[in-house]
Amino acid sequence: MSEKSEKTEKSEKQRLSVFKTYKLYVGGKFPRSESGRVYEVTDSKGNWLANAPQSSRKDARDAVVAARKAFGAWSGATAYNRGQILYRIAEMLEGRRDQFVREVAEAEGLSKAKAAAVVDAAIDRWVWYAGWTDKIAQVVGGANPVAGPFFNLSSPEPTGVVAVLAPQESSFLGLVSVIAPVIATGNTSVVIASEKSPLPALSLGEVLATSDLPGGVVNVLSGRTAEIAAPLAAHQDVNAIDLAGADEVLAKELEIAAADNLKRVLRPQPVDDVDWSATPGIERLTAFLETKTVWHPTGSLGASGSSY
Repeated sequence: MSEKSEKTEKSEKQRLSVFKTYKLYVGGKFPRSESGRVYEVTDSKGNWLANAPQSSRKDARDAVVAARKAFGAWSGATAYNRGQILYRIAEMLEGRRDQFVREVAEAEGLSKAKAAAVVDAAIDRWVWYAGWTDKIAQVVGGANPVAGPFFNLSSPEPTGVVAVLAPQESSFLGLVSVIAPVIATGNTSVVIASEKSPLPALSLGEVLATSDLPGGVVNVLSGRTAEIAAPLAAHQDVNAIDLAGADEVLAKELEIAAADNLKRVLRPQPVDDVDWSATPGIERLTAFLETKTVWHPTGSLGASGSSY
């Protein structure tokens, strides 16, 4: 072995590992928790993986402010443009596929092959919802027959700011399955990552930041689910809440809190009974849409009284 090779090998052995610092994703930026708290995240065998930020109530309020600020422009964007951005997210995920395969495998205790299948399914899910952005209006909207000289048109509109409790067990595919339909239809979101496996969600924030998605459309928080969800459920500027990641007891508490300002609530299915790999359908697309109906007089075209 040459002297140069020996020096290179020696320097590699002495090199320190650079551990990743995971941060929240709020308003298009990456803050640490306002409280400065973190908690340990471990793999399925109890081995330490990283310290994740433990969000506070103020972090939740800041995320709502960011989501509300982003709502006007995002809901006003064309459906075609939103579809382009969702497809761009899939493109960026494809480029970082190996990272997410590793993180999902560690988070969920899966083999590399199974984790790769999960990540591929999550990427495909972004593409699925990207294709629906400019089609859902035709499915759930339309012209209504009425008894009178009027046009009566119904069209879907986004509900507003949606708080999303991500699934606890499916840290990535389940996460994407609840975020994508919310933003595809023009809503903005505050997402609480899986409490025990938040790392894929926090890494997703880095992808969203480089995917042409405006800051504030998706805000990702990590920490104790019950602690963060309580202020979101009671927040007067949150319009809806998805309880996918809540157990039966927590879901009931949050439903009661959400009733104060008549939030739209998507109740969770029994814990762990959801097959996130199944074809999603459009149920989650329509869950956070409101229907606006407009009446317009047809007018008269002549003395005969005919109308169009």
